[in-house]
Amino acid sequence: MPQPNHSSPYPFVYLASQSPRRQELLGQLGVRFELLLPRPDEDAEALEAERDGESAQVYVQRVCVAKAEAARARLVAGSHATAPILVADTTVSIDGAILGKPDDVEHAVEMLARLAGRDHEVFTALAVVDADGALLPPALSRSTVRFAAAPLDALRRYATTGEPLGKAGAYGIQGRAAEFVEHIEGSYSGIMGLPLFETAALLRQARVDF
Repeated sequence: MPQPNHSSPYPFVYLASQSPRRQELLGQLGVRFELLLPRPDEDAEALEAERDGESAQVYVQRVCVAKAEAARARLVAGSHATAPILVADTTVSIDGAILGKPDDVEHAVEMLARLAGRDHEVFTALAVVDADGALLPPALSRSTVRFAAAPLDALRRYATTGEPLGKAGAYGIQGRAAEFVEHIEGSYSGIMGLPLFETAALLRQARVDF
């Protein structure tokens, strides 16, 4: 792919995420992208380790910046065309606790039972490394989601679909979990994992053409 000169916009962005939802949302904006995923020798899970006493808001921004720095190093080390890099990280919080990705179905049921009948917060942090390698000021999307009260067997049926695995808070709002979502306040796309308003603003700042 030809490299644009510094006076022209960049025709694509590198997306440092395996999430199909983020890929779908970038497509919704009309943004062309290429994946820039961790190498086999990278310990991507270590970047998501929580620190004692860390709030969800601080955690998600720290992890997002760490992933952006790892992606920048990945780009420099490889034979890649010049373009900005987009990174995002999402977490769920209730009662001050961070709900990450469930370990298995039973763990997912425990998380969902904790959310049922209550409000919780969803934070998605965004970071863009511009084509010169500079990290732009990160953005943060904060939304509130209210789950309706639900019987345990309904939560278990959902958990056994496999959809909650690999998702923060053990649910995907764009999938079958929508049956539990009574109300949201904030950004629907942010809850999915890529707040489009903030994404568009950062990509324009990085001179991505879309």
